[in-house]
Amino acid sequence: MTFRTPRPRRLALPALRPPAFTGRLHDARTATAVGRWLGAAFAVCFVTGLVSHYLQRPPGPLADRLPTRPVWGYALSQGLHVAAGLAAIVLLLVKLWAVYPRLFAWPPVRSVRHALERLSVALLVASAVFEVFTGLLNIVEWYPWPFAFVPVHFAVAWIATGSILLHIAVKAPEIREHWRRRSAGTRSLPAAAGPLTADDGPPAAADGSPASSGGPLPAEDEGDRRSLLLATGGAIGVVTLTTVGQSFTPLKAFDLLAPRHPDHGPQGLPVNRTATAAGVSARDLRQWRLDVGGPRPYVLTLDALRAMPQTRARLPIACVEGWSVDADWTGVPVRTLIERAGGRPGATAVRVTSLEADGAYRVTEMGAGYAGDPLTLLALTLNGQVLSLDHGFPARIVAPNRPGVLQTKWVHRLEVL
Repeated sequence: MTFRTPRPRRLALPALRPPAFTGRLHDARTATAVGRWLGAAFAVCFVTGLVSHYLQRPPGPLADRLPTRPVWGYALSQGLHVAAGLAAIVLLLVKLWAVYPRLFAWPPVRSVRHALERLSVALLVASAVFEVFTGLLNIVEWYPWPFAFVPVHFAVAWIATGSILLHIAVKAPEIREHWRRRSAGTRSLPAAAGPLTADDGPPAAADGSPASSGGPLPAEDEGDRRSLLLATGGAIGVVTLTTVGQSFTPLKAFDLLAPRHPDHGPQGLPVNRTATAAGVSARDLRQWRLDVGGPRPYVLTLDALRAMPQTRARLPIACVEGWSVDADWTGVPVRTLIERAGGRPGATAVRVTSLEADGAYRVTEMGAGYAGDPLTLLALTLNGQVLSLDHGFPARIVAPNRPGVLQTKWVHRLEVL
């Protein structure tokens, strides 16, 4: 009798294949529809971000030319910046959901051109995600990273904008084909079409042959897409309604998710940087004097400053985090102090120094346009009350159409330049 050793059976390994996506909304039409809104949101963020950035960095050719009117211009600009940025978070998540099956396209790289295109898309996604989420953390003033937020956020904004423009240029034919519901490419999609990728040709039938085209999208596809877009719009509406009240005060009753409420804070006004955080105490102010430098320098006590002719103005405090509040301010026009020191109002810039122990805005420069404006005040009261310590007692700068970080508190020196 002979015994045969059984041969070991070979394990059949499944073929490695990319995952299949059958959802009807992972297609070019959905990506284009959401992309239009997302592009508009990023455009608003970029333009308003440029305005804010250059306003915060005087002197400079742009900062010196920006007008002081309307007085609420910066409040509107920065409110739009934050509102559009929050809307962009919702849109970006929906856009990424619509196109993420393309990450699994096979083969992953088909040519040098395809590789470059995928790298450009990776740069676009990375920069867009970085911008919206660092911007979100800036709103709540949480900075868990080791780099300075403002210059890095500004630099990446240019990268994101360039990437978006490049992406639009590369995808222009596909965008044109799917721009509207009845565009040529959208009408030609068959009922059973799977997700399209940038490099897919016409959708194939089950046997691999090109699918027939020419018919309209099935009703269920367009209905699902409409539902997705309505839900996206609804989410944006909820986010906007519950945050925009921090700058658009008629809606302040719905200000549930914003980190600031326009009525909450000392003297009914929010505060970003308190006196304690700035290293300023009441003890430092016992012998306070205002030192005004220029061709004819002089020094004023608080009583002498209060004895000068006062001007009242209703001006907003508008901060980069997106909140703004109108308030009544009373003080001495800066142009009056300039003129007394031998400067020329409207033609002379001013350097303003705070008692803050440190900080990027402890010393700021005010261009001639702001310094000469009759509504730019060295304010002594807020809503009829003496300034509280957190609001800059004994004197602070308040100027029309200017970022809150430049409305310097605890002023002790003005220098005519």
